[in-house]
Amino acid sequence: MKVLSKAKLEEALNKLSEANEVFVPMQKKAQSGYFPWNSFVSGQDELMLEALNVYQSPKGAVLPQTEKMYRYQQGGMEINIEETFEDSHPTIIFGARACDVKGILAMDEVFLTRGYEDSFYKARRSGNTIIANACYEPGPNCFCNAMEVDCVNPAGTDVILRDGGDAYVWEVKSEKGEAVTAVIAGLLEEKEVSLPQLKPFVQKVDYSGVAEKLKTMFEHPLWDKLSEPCVNCGMCTFVCPSCYCFDIQVKMWGDEGYRFRAWDSCMFEEYSREAGGGNPRGASKERFRQRFLHKLEFFTERYGTPLCTGCGRCMIVCPTDINIVRIIDAVKEAEVND
Repeated sequence: MKVLSKAKLEEALNKLSEANEVFVPMQKKAQSGYFPWNSFVSGQDELMLEALNVYQSPKGAVLPQTEKMYRYQQGGMEINIEETFEDSHPTIIFGARACDVKGILAMDEVFLTRGYEDSFYKARRSGNTIIANACYEPGPNCFCNAMEVDCVNPAGTDVILRDGGDAYVWEVKSEKGEAVTAVIAGLLEEKEVSLPQLKPFVQKVDYSGVAEKLKTMFEHPLWDKLSEPCVNCGMCTFVCPSCYCFDIQVKMWGDEGYRFRAWDSCMFEEYSREAGGGNPRGASKERFRQRFLHKLEFFTERYGTPLCTGCGRCMIVCPTDINIVRIIDAVKEAEVND
């Protein structure tokens, strides 16, 4: 089997960065997330490949938090698009966990299928390669196995890394994977290493039947109780690897300007506010319900898989201890009228 010695990891990242923007899990002061490798400052930043998960997922590599879309010139009643900013420069997400890869695959469904393609997202994904990091020891908040994610054999990846002690097994899964492998071929060795066994999940949850049951629970009183602690801060949506809501804004000076989009959240009151002032989800409970129905019912109905990937980040960052596992359990236990 091909392996990459951990002692050669930084050299490999340097080589890959010569022709690609390489995003790696990193601790930067108080922040942890996926940052470009060429921003790494030795002695100040910390590479976090051994950590189970960093707070910010790698979705920003394909759906940036703020993204310029096009520049235009206005002349009377006419508007001329001067330039669009569809960015297809080569990028590599290095060390993504299976739950985060599943989040990107979910966004692929939204932005690239069902007769519609988001050209900005498509451009970024066309130049994107994913090198996943297999998980063998789930953390206390992990439940990806319940949300149709295989943490040992992540789907939709180009290369899978497997921790073999002092080296990573390098398992190529696609043509893109072959291409990046060729770049660091001189650093790879042929060597047999022992791989760990998958340890049991601590967090237990049963998602089966939840999407179907939720179809009957839109007006269920359970939502009043579950939503009561929520302060609509939106932290859950910003750390989630599969949340993809965005807002489009304009920046103008005189007769010229540009449009850009930025991450938004269904937990914010203004997100669903209409131009005339009405709001179909004006109450906190309604926004809370929308988030969990989208994660657990609506997305499953449309695309055949839940939008939640079981990473557990939302449970970690929530200031009021809202827990999606407990919500799934509550739905399973709830009484409904036939």
